Amino acid sequence: MGVSDRAQDTDWLELCRRATDALRRILADAPSTAERVREVGTRGQGGDRTLIIDAEAEEAVFRELEALHHEGLRFTAVSEERGTIDFGDPDTLVVIDPIDGSVNAKRGLPHHSISVAVSSGPTMADVFFGYVYDFGPEEEWIARRGKGAWLDRQRLPVDAGERRGSDGRLELLGIESADPRWIREAADRLAEQAYRLRALGTMASTLCQVAAARLDGMVTLRRCRAVDVAAAQLIVREAGGLVAFPWYEDVLSAPLDLVPHSPCVAARTERALVELSRIPPAQGSL
Repeated sequence: MGVSDRAQDTDWLELCRRATDALRRILADAPSTAERVREVGTRGQGGDRTLIIDAEAEEAVFRELEALHHEGLRFTAVSEERGTIDFGDPDTLVVIDPIDGSVNAKRGLPHHSISVAVSSGPTMADVFFGYVYDFGPEEEWIARRGKGAWLDRQRLPVDAGERRGSDGRLELLGIESADPRWIREAADRLAEQAYRLRALGTMASTLCQVAAARLDGMVTLRRCRAVDVAAAQLIVREAGGLVAFPWYEDVLSAPLDLVPHSPCVAARTERALVELSRIPPAQGSL
């Protein structure tokens, strides 16, 4: 059995569930905002200031990965805080955001998630396993390439549509990267496409809402990082939705690294994907 075959046969779901249990304990041990806002004093490889809960969460995930490596599996980890860590195989990538939505987590707001994607190559199209657990509503989202997506062990239907008003605008659109300046710059284009906006504060969870057709689409108002969206973009696609990284001619060829390359757009229909892809990112975010 080749390295990539072994990686695809690995029980990634069990690994993710063990890591999720550890993160749940970490969050329970620091329930107050005062405890959760404490920083380690450095910035992670993704550029954000590292919270103590971020570092502890990442440590919990890496304990699981290191155990897997000791059992003989080879891969490369790409993580928001530690960066790229070589575990012996550059072609199998494990892309990790231990807490996507860490501002929400430190403030005690719902919607903060662990996100884990496993890929057999360097781009979004190569992801074959995606896992997101949202600690707010306590929802588990899973996708396996070519096999479907699940929410809390229930298969997500692939034929869920979208809702539009009489003038053709989408009923509910998720936005991320919600700096007020960027929203101001994009406001007119957003108003052309949607009646209502929702900003959950985590790209992974917002994409999952599109997968379940709770949102009719999502746009990011700035370039996004792979750690934030790699797992959830597969969940959307396996649930019958569509995802694009529109700065690439091949819209799923965005790299699985720590550099923010392109905005991310998700929708339930091709029509909506095309329309939302036309919303330009705010100039101040480039």
